[in-house]
Amino acid sequence: MSDPSGPGPEERLPATRPESTPAPAERFSAPPSAHQLALTPERAASIVRQSSSARWVGFLAVLFVVVFVILYYFYDLGFPGVANTSREAKEVAAQQVTSVEAGYNLFEANCARCHGAAGQGGIGPVLNDQAKLYVHLNPDYIKNVLTVGGRYVCGNPSSLMPVWADTNGGPLNYVQIQNLIDFIRAPNTLTYTVRDNSTNEPILDASGKVETGTGWRDPNFTPAAGASPVPDCWSSALTAGSSPAASGGPAVTPAPGATVVKLEAVNIAFTETSLTAPANAAFDLQFNNQDASVPHNVVIVDGSGKAVFTGDIFNGPATKDYSVPALPAGAYTFHCAVHPNMTGTLTIK
Repeated sequence: MSDPSGPGPEERLPATRPESTPAPAERFSAPPSAHQLALTPERAASIVRQSSSARWVGFLAVLFVVVFVILYYFYDLGFPGVANTSREAKEVAAQQVTSVEAGYNLFEANCARCHGAAGQGGIGPVLNDQAKLYVHLNPDYIKNVLTVGGRYVCGNPSSLMPVWADTNGGPLNYVQIQNLIDFIRAPNTLTYTVRDNSTNEPILDASGKVETGTGWRDPNFTPAAGASPVPDCWSSALTAGSSPAASGGPAVTPAPGATVVKLEAVNIAFTETSLTAPANAAFDLQFNNQDASVPHNVVIVDGSGKAVFTGDIFNGPATKDYSVPALPAGAYTFHCAVHPNMTGTLTIK
């Protein structure tokens, strides 16, 4: 091997720097004049007062928010340990009263004819009995009866209780069914206003006061020890074709030469609303009830409101001949005792 020829790398020494001197302190601080407050004593006092007022305003604003939240909490959820003080409970109670008021009108129009205006019974069973309302007439049972009728609930083909729910061919929708249930189950601590069914305005009595009513059920009622339970279904000597108020007698064959007046019921309505019959002579009223499992009859009323003839109630489809006694000439009306909305006029001449 041969040694490399030529000079080696050049060595350089660090460059020399002049001595540095620290910067004066005045360079990093403001002059003394900058630290002087150019505020008069009055201005300084004003700033202090404004700062104090701002703190008070902030404190009062926070206090207002805290009090509002607490009050709204009790307004919305109610006071602890006090029943029915929450906004939800009050709204539920108000809606319950509204439902009972609607149920009262429905009951008067559709149910009172059989069960009595106060639920005391008649053609149908008693409803205002506390023993029944305790367990038997519970919401589920009432709903079932109204939905499918007494024939299916109790297995009695002669039951006079018709179907009321529109899902099965009746006239009432699910809201009206619930209104009826709320009315029948209303406690006697609930007071409702009697309202006109068409205008929903309160009805006034003879003295000008608003008519009111109370529920039937006593929330504090308990049956006596050893009391017999109410049966699931009402039993009675009443069967299709008989009624305490019936005066028309059993079905008869029209007498030879007797006048026959025909009347038909379809879809809970009389197809003939105007009938004519001879005066001072008995006639046969041939009533054809085409509503399956729905009870109907015919009641004839004179101008004074007195019933001059009441036919037997029976389930359709079936036909019954009523023997109507001689009636003097005049204008009469007829209706169904079970469904008072079924009406018509009878002219005797």
